[in-house]
Amino acid sequence: MSYDNILKFLLETDPHPFVHWLLGESALESVSFLNTELNLEPIRADGVFFLEAAGKILHLEFQTVATSNPPMPLRMLDYWVRLYRRYRLEIEQIVIFLKPTTMPEVFQDYFQQQQTTHRYRVIRLWELEPQLFFELPSLLPLAVLAKTQAPEQLLQQVSQQLDRIEDRTEQLNLKAATQILAGIKFTDAMIEQFFQEELMQESVIYQKIFNRGIAQGVEQGLQQGLQQGLQQGLQQGIEEGEFTLLTKLLSRRLGLLDAAVLKRLRQLSRLQLEALGEALLDMQSRADLDQWLATYGNET
Repeated sequence: MSYDNILKFLLETDPHPFVHWLLGESALESVSFLNTELNLEPIRADGVFFLEAAGKILHLEFQTVATSNPPMPLRMLDYWVRLYRRYRLEIEQIVIFLKPTTMPEVFQDYFQQQQTTHRYRVIRLWELEPQLFFELPSLLPLAVLAKTQAPEQLLQQVSQQLDRIEDRTEQLNLKAATQILAGIKFTDAMIEQFFQEELMQESVIYQKIFNRGIAQGVEQGLQQGLQQGLQQGLQQGIEEGEFTLLTKLLSRRLGLLDAAVLKRLRQLSRLQLEALGEALLDMQSRADLDQWLATYGNET
């Protein structure tokens, strides 16, 4: 499961709670999405927003695993350079790690190489108090990944809080997001105690993931089919070229070939055509070709 896709969906649905959480009230006047695909070699950021009141860009990256290729510090520098080249604004970058780990990569908040140093913020969700996310419903899916000494109780509290959301569409979407993100930390059996699979399937999030899976499957199938088609086409092209060359050589040596002979030749396998190409050197007349076809043309 691509957990960052869930969080991208939450960002796109309602970015204001994330801005409030990360930057405070002053940035809530106007938030607009910016293109997350940054030119040059295409890369796509998880979330990029223009904060009109603050006059700056907020760039968010969600990371499940500690390591990546290229490493996260280099990626963040790359993102910053591309964003600054395009918008020439102040940029605040935040990496949010989702899965608990003690690996040193989740504690590094800078890139440094020779004379170049670039810094960004790092948030490790498992170090944050869950109550922070209870204050804004749209952030509830993140609460299940927060700090707790009683994981099952926390999952239950989040489920109960989601049940209080009156808008059914919003409730279903947030429940689906919570259920998926909980998979980072909880077993399926524990998640199923508090979240119903049937309800999840009604959500827009589930449908997007389902449709994306179908689209990816179709794309992979097309790619495989295209590859097979190219291979088959290439093979057929080679065989057709060999056949054409052989018939030209036969015509030059034995005279023009009639339709009946060409039909016989078309029925030969590739191995038979190769054998005929060798035998051609010893043929002196059309009778020699007829004799060869009678002797070897029916072999399989």
